[in-house]
Formats: sequence, structure tokens, C-alpha cells
Amino acid sequence: MPAAFSWLVDQFTKTFLTEQRYMLFLIGLRNTLIITFFAVILGIVLGFTMAYIRTTYDRTGKLKFLNIVAKVYLTVIRGTPTMVQLLIMNFLILASTRNKLLVACLTFGINSGAYVAEIFRSGIMSIDPGQMEAARSLGLSYQQATWKVILPQAVKNVLPALGNEMIVLLKETSISGYVAIQDLTKAADIVRSRTYSPLFPLISLAAMYLVMVMFLEKLISKMEARLAQSDR
Repeated sequence: MPAAFSWLVDQFTKTFLTEQRYMLFLIGLRNTLIITFFAVILGIVLGFTMAYIRTTYDRTGKLKFLNIVAKVYLTVIRGTPTMVQLLIMNFLILASTRNKLLVACLTFGINSGAYVAEIFRSGIMSIDPGQMEAARSLGLSYQQATWKVILPQAVKNVLPALGNEMIVLLKETSISGYVAIQDLTKAADIVRSRTYSPLFPLISLAAMYLVMVMFLEKLISKMEARLAQSDR
């Protein structure tokens, strides 16, 4: 048996099979996907809400107070590191909770919402104002025109940027281990500390993230293709 192949088998055994260490990766993968899923949902809801408030103020002058709140939210969240936000959420805001997954979901969701807000806002503002005027002239209210005319077009425009934000969010969850969450990165670090060999656990970790990112890219490409077909 070649020495290189023997080394690979040995490293694979130590990383995944000894003491059933593959369970650490499976638990870490599960937690990473849970955090990403709920953070994406929260980010989209928050982002759309902030974008709607800001575009409504820009076009009608209404919701002035909420627009100020939205600006403060965007400035604070986009101006501070995600790591700091995670530590503040864990040690200050939700210091009494033992549900660390909740801490991570809220932190990453709130953080993502600030970036999604600007993505949605740019998409909405990119639509020709004449379309809003035409919709209003047909008797639609501002809210109806936004939902039925502006948003469907805006979503198609921002889908690539929104998909990129989802991918960034997935990779950002790798810092969850700093608040005692066994995510995928933390699992690899635990295995590394037990095998005393960083190469195989970290390369395996990178490969897992790469597969997930490629899956998301494929999914987003299919969504873009389907939306493009609906335009024909």
C-alpha cells in the first residue's frame, strides 16, 4: 500500500471514525443549517420591512419616525463587526438564556437584515417611477401598487444579490463557536484538538462549506432561470 494512501486512510479514520467523531460533524452541520435557515428568514423579513419604510419615506414623505429608526438600525448593524454583535447578544441582551441557537439565529438574522434592506431598497428604487404612477392612475393604492407591480419586478432584479447574501450568511455562522455553539467549524476544531493534526479536519471542513455553497449557488441559478422563463 502506498505511503500516501496509507496516510489518508489513517487521517480519515482518526478524523471521522475513531470515537465516532463523525457525529461531531453531523451535529455541527445540523446546528449550522438551523442557524442559517432561521437567520435567512429573519433577515428577509427585517430587510424587506426596513426597505419598505425607507422607500415609502423617499417617495411619499410618510413614516418619518420609522425611517429614522430604520436609518439608526442600518448604521449601527452595518457599522459594527458581526462578532461584537454576537458577543453583545450572548453576554448582555440574552445573558439569561441557555438557548445558544436562539442567540445565534437572532444575531445573524438581525445582522443580515441590515444588508438585505439595502438590497431590497436598491431593487425597488431601480424600478421606473412611471410604473408606480401608472398603477396609481389605475386606481391602486400605494400599498397595492407596491405589492402587485413594483415588488415582483424588484425581486427578480435583486435575486442574485440576495443569493450572495445568503451564501455570506452561511459562512459567517462559522463564528458561532465563540458563544459555545457546536457548529460545523467548532466541530472541526474539537476534532483537530483530539487528533493533534489540523490538516485533515480543516480541509474536510472547507470541503463541507464548499459543497453547501455550491448547492446554494445551483439552487439560486435554477430560481433565476425559472423567473427568466416567466418573462417570456
